[in-house]
Amino acid sequence: MRPDEEIGPQLRRLGFAPDDVRWVVITHFHTDHAGGLAHFPDNEIVTSRRAFQEARGLVGKARGFLPQHWPAGFAPTLVDFASGVFGPFPASTRLTQAGDVHLLPTPGHTGGHLSVVVEDDETLVFLAGDASYTQRLMLDGRADGVAPKPSQSIETLTRIQRLVAERPTVYLPSHDPRSVARLAARETAAPLAGDVAR
Repeated sequence: MRPDEEIGPQLRRLGFAPDDVRWVVITHFHTDHAGGLAHFPDNEIVTSRRAFQEARGLVGKARGFLPQHWPAGFAPTLVDFASGVFGPFPASTRLTQAGDVHLLPTPGHTGGHLSVVVEDDETLVFLAGDASYTQRLMLDGRADGVAPKPSQSIETLTRIQRLVAERPTVYLPSHDPRSVARLAARETAAPLAGDVAR
């Protein structure tokens, strides 16, 4: 990745400065998701307590995380999902005072992985991080190849499938090449034919 492709320069090209960002939510600490932290030195960084704990120190390095590249004195705001049930998810955290942005525990790709759900009237926008690499893999209920506990990933995907069946949901995994087009078209995920909410 070239320096001009990093998050700071990309935000500026869109007409925003890093200071315009209220929160930076880290879904998990693989470097393709947390490598841009230096662009947000004064912003509140939010992540799950478990994601932070599993990625830090020597144990984190052994798991493939790169905490040595985090900014000096890095101290994110840690969430424990204390806001109660959200649809089929037994725990959540409301991020905004209006209660329209929710953090959900979506373990699987990593043990502490979280996703962000934005309520836009009746539609949900589900920022999935790496809960699945693509929408199709979520609908198929297939764990990715790096999930330390595939059964945990499948349980999370089942919860997401149930949410998609219950409410119109624009599902946006980070690595799905169709996520940008789906967001622009407000295209909701549809359960596979014959699927029912479990």
